[in-house]
Amino acid sequence: MKGQVIRSPTNQVLIHFQSLQQSSPGNFRLHYQVYMLSCGFPHRPAYGDVSVTSLHPGGEAYFYCNTGYQLLGPQVLKCLNATRPFWSNHPPQCIAACGGLIRNITTGRLVSPNFPGNYSNNLTCHWVLEAPSAQRLHLHFEKVALAEDDDRLIIRDGNTIDSPPIYDSYEVEYLPIEGLLSSARHLFIEFTTDSSGSSTGVALRFQAYEQGHCYEPFMKYGNFTSSDPSFALGTVVEFTCDAGYTLEQGSTIIECQDPGDPQWNETEPACRAVCSGEITDSAGVVLSPNWPEAYGKGQDCIWGIHVEEDKRILLDIQILRIGDNDILTFYDGDDLTAHVLGRYTGTHNHFKLYTTMADVIIQFQTDPGSSVFGYQQGFIIHFFEVPRNDTCPELPEILNGWKTTSQTDLVHGTVVTFQCYPGFEVAGAELLMCQWDLTWSGDLPTCERVNTCIDPGDVLHSRRIISVSKFPVGSTVRYVCDKGYVLTGSSTITCYNRQAGVPKWSDRSPKCVPEKYEPCANPGTLENGHQEPEKRMYQPGEAIRFTCITGHTLMGEQSIKCVPGHPSVWSSPPPICKAVAKAATEDSPMEGTHILLAIFVPIIMVALLIASIYLYFSRLQSKAPLRLPLSSSPPYDQVTVESEFDNPTFETGDTREYEVSI
Repeated sequence: MKGQVIRSPTNQVLIHFQSLQQSSPGNFRLHYQVYMLSCGFPHRPAYGDVSVTSLHPGGEAYFYCNTGYQLLGPQVLKCLNATRPFWSNHPPQCIAACGGLIRNITTGRLVSPNFPGNYSNNLTCHWVLEAPSAQRLHLHFEKVALAEDDDRLIIRDGNTIDSPPIYDSYEVEYLPIEGLLSSARHLFIEFTTDSSGSSTGVALRFQAYEQGHCYEPFMKYGNFTSSDPSFALGTVVEFTCDAGYTLEQGSTIIECQDPGDPQWNETEPACRAVCSGEITDSAGVVLSPNWPEAYGKGQDCIWGIHVEEDKRILLDIQILRIGDNDILTFYDGDDLTAHVLGRYTGTHNHFKLYTTMADVIIQFQTDPGSSVFGYQQGFIIHFFEVPRNDTCPELPEILNGWKTTSQTDLVHGTVVTFQCYPGFEVAGAELLMCQWDLTWSGDLPTCERVNTCIDPGDVLHSRRIISVSKFPVGSTVRYVCDKGYVLTGSSTITCYNRQAGVPKWSDRSPKCVPEKYEPCANPGTLENGHQEPEKRMYQPGEAIRFTCITGHTLMGEQSIKCVPGHPSVWSSPPPICKAVAKAATEDSPMEGTHILLAIFVPIIMVALLIASIYLYFSRLQSKAPLRLPLSSSPPYDQVTVESEFDNPTFETGDTREYEVSI
């Protein structure tokens, strides 16, 4: 089997392969590719629309154009089945043709090429309008905007270029409000442009009507009701304008009269978006002047909207596209001195404003020197009367949580706070506020179960090793202290689940504290020197500085440091102070003094010793003063053993000698 294509009906395919035990060897190869189930939505043509029966294969897309435009391309496209389904052809376009023959007219519209954009140069367009037999044509001028050069619009009562003209833009300054009527069943329209200048162009509405009847009225930006849909003689029509437009030039009620040549007794009125106005309706629309056409330069328009005193006004600004030098201002009150709700220039997306008063003033000022904007440039503002104490909608309770409100009534400014039960956390905004437009500032939050621990954070003087990011249940964090620091507490903590609360760490985060060492004892007092500082114990890292007294020199390190450890030790042995030997000099007076002292001090000491001995013996024996011979030894042989001298004796032959200690 080769070349077979299989498409799955879903986004999954299961392939099951099984081989028999005794089967011969073989192989297979499959190519797979993702394919789309449907065609993309077809492009919507400018000045037209599209409707689709289905985007899946077999579905069809139908295209059609707005009145006055013609379809260029196929009207129907079909979605074809393929790996990537596609439409059977390119989407068509809606174009405004330059000329053509339009037969069997009932109602219709004719526009110049590229309308509402500017037409191109050097155009010559001819249209022939043909009504059914025995009917006439009515032509209504929706818009005519030609450049001030040689661009021209001619409408002829017939079907050829030689038919008599009933309108010529060269000859007529103002457009006929009531439109034009053909004398028979044809009208010939000629539109020419020169090689310079351009403008929006032409938009004409036409219709066929029977003899003995009036033509169907037309009112741009408005509507009407009729007593007879065929508009026979005696039919009464009443006109109303669309919201935001004001009825001008003409009567609101007209009647089909004149049996000989039926026609309306009054021209159809016109609806126009005007500059300024006073509005007391409970709801409505304010449009920029001349919307959707371009507003004028140098305008200063003021609209006042007033509702009942116990009401307020909600302003819904749906479109805001004005020039950068044009200003749209909203005042929260009934004059231009009131509080400014907002002031805007340029282009803004859809937004809303809510007044605190029963009146609002809208002021629109345009720059007199700026260029005029084009089609659909301006603003559309919808307004609504709302209750003064209107509230935001009630918010439901949330599962596994509760809410609290800042005040009982959910008026503007009310804040609702959402909280969750233990083990859950708020997913979304915890606070919602009732806004000016009486909507909540966000979506309703939910309470979701917490399956992770909070980040335990870093520990000073350490690094951490994380097993899993975001800290789910079961993950661990291990801390390692930097050098010189020791860990106090558990080095590893684990995230574990608690049934009654959020997941929690198994222990507190540890700390890294400086490592503690034993102090060093004082190395001993330096003889003939000093140490700074001098105390009993020294902390690790502390140092001692040694100095010697005058006449001594330091042998060893001048400074030693207590090196931390177990135990801590001094970085080197303490030094010693050694005396310095000095050579004698004859001329030194200090050296002479030292010599004299060395001679006379011993002599004085001996003299004092002898005098002391003499006084001692004199007092003990009450004898005459002892005479001390200078040259011979005393006769100790006459001294007997019974002498009263109580001193140790020394024997030498037959004599005894006594030693006296003083």
